[in-house]
Amino acid sequence: MTPIRRKALEALHADHRPVGAYDLADRISPAGGRRLAPISIYRALDFLVEQGFVHRLSSRNAYVACLHGHGADEVVAFLICEACGGVDEDSSPAMKKAVAAIAQIRQFSPSHQVVEIVGRCEHCRGARS
Repeated sequence: MTPIRRKALEALHADHRPVGAYDLADRISPAGGRRLAPISIYRALDFLVEQGFVHRLSSRNAYVACLHGHGADEVVAFLICEACGGVDEDSSPAMKKAVAAIAQIRQFSPSHQVVEIVGRCEHCRGARS
């Protein structure tokens, strides 16, 4: 684990919201120094995604730390709050079975199984009342 990878992972663990690569560069660049090059950040993020430490949210073009240590073949669902920007992740055997059935019917071989669900979290729904 290189220092940039470690700093990126620590920064993602410190935030409950998805973080873009450029925001991440600002957070982990040395204070008063030059900002890290975007290619360095993307390389670190690619490594962290490949190792299962981080997830990429396609709809947000941002990254979140993986808090659950999912297996490579698991289906992961992200519940993204459109009000506060928070993200929760979940996985279940039932969801994995449902996605596998859809793929089998369509004779589709998935390489990556992520579901992004956008709405309002419990906290934000309660705040509207």
